[in-house]
Amino acid sequence: MKEVGVIFDKSGKGGGIYNQSVFDGIEDCFNVEMHEIIRPQKNKFYNFSKLYYNLSKIKGEKFVWIRTLNSVLTLPFDNTHGKNIAIIHHIDNSLKPVPTKILSDVIDKVLIHNLSSVDTIVVVSQYWKQYFERLGFKSIKVIYNPFILEEFKFSDNSIDAFKEKYHLSEKPIIYLGNCQKAKGVIEAYDALKEFDAYFVTSGAKDVNLPVIHLNVDYNEYLKLLRSSSVAVTMSKFNEGWCRTAHEAMICKTPVVGSGKGGMEELLTGGKQIICHDFSKLRECVEYAMDNSKLGEIGYEFATQECFTLDFFKNQWVKLIDEQ
Repeated sequence: MKEVGVIFDKSGKGGGIYNQSVFDGIEDCFNVEMHEIIRPQKNKFYNFSKLYYNLSKIKGEKFVWIRTLNSVLTLPFDNTHGKNIAIIHHIDNSLKPVPTKILSDVIDKVLIHNLSSVDTIVVVSQYWKQYFERLGFKSIKVIYNPFILEEFKFSDNSIDAFKEKYHLSEKPIIYLGNCQKAKGVIEAYDALKEFDAYFVTSGAKDVNLPVIHLNVDYNEYLKLLRSSSVAVTMSKFNEGWCRTAHEAMICKTPVVGSGKGGMEELLTGGKQIICHDFSKLRECVEYAMDNSKLGEIGYEFATQECFTLDFFKNQWVKLIDEQ
């Protein structure tokens, strides 16, 4: 069996489910050695310094090393040998404070330089494939996010029980997405707060809003999406794809989103609603809530074979064999 090294830093942000799916998908076909670096939880400077130090200490010879963004940055300094595949979900520093943005822009230049030493770049949407093509890269592969469709099947009784449990039975539910500033939840709530509806967020929380915030497991999160009249994904940065919007579509829930980055391909393909302006969000959400057929249309797109776990695994195994 071919030897494959997988290097992920467990930062808790961006692409975690995708990255784990890569490891799970290839471990039966190759001898896989996982290097999962847990980011220290101290001050930010120590955090990143220790992370990059730990990544730089990785060594060994493999047929292929699979890397994410941070281990691409340490590629010239570690002692690894073999071909390299880099997974890049998105690059966007536009929302960062000026001092942080300046440093991040420098880091991105280093990243782009180091990617020239990588054999293949894997991205999760056509948007990012075109982004790297414009920078002159040739070997770029789109492998979409995978979903286990059986996890999305719920009985009507289980959905009713979920609503009863969280007191969500009396009004429509407007799901505002992950409760993060970068996801546009503040502006989305301000635009929609006059609706007579339950407003719900979930996930990591970095902003306080007068809405219902549910910190639930994945099963109940999917029930929340299934229960919602509309999912709002108004990210203000260029998404890699937008799993939340895709999951909502599999739940047959209409989606209104900003279409930033790779999300545009998803929403356009599924004939959902793209809203570029928060001032237009209310009318977009009203339209989505009045047109339940959007959910059926989105479902047809979101459940295509290219988004299934088996297809994902086959694509990754084939990619590694072809290196």
